[in-house]
Amino acid sequence: MKCCKFIAVALMSLLITLASIEAAGECGPMPIGQAAASLSPCLAATKNPRGKVPPVCCAKVGALIRTNPRCLCAVMLSPLAKNAGINPGVAIAVPKRCNIRNRPAGKRCGRYIVP
Repeated sequence: MKCCKFIAVALMSLLITLASIEAAGECGPMPIGQAAASLSPCLAATKNPRGKVPPVCCAKVGALIRTNPRCLCAVMLSPLAKNAGINPGVAIAVPKRCNIRNRPAGKRCGRYIVP
């Protein structure tokens, strides 16, 4: 009987793990809307290539690049970004404007290349 309970628990754990892997998108387990909301301090900087990038924006972008650089690209190209009036060509340069050294320079993000 104990063996059956152990097997049942092991199977449930496996199913939960597989479901969470399948549910993960470009931003991992974090929904893209949540990732986009975390970058809200960057909104003005993504619309104006000459606008000042707030330090809090640079901190958020740097953290996202360290943990999941593909998520940053997914957010910038998402329908949420488009609806917010974000210019992907300007947004892609925010990491450079923040002087983030470990940015994925030269990598493609849709039809854009990270400067």
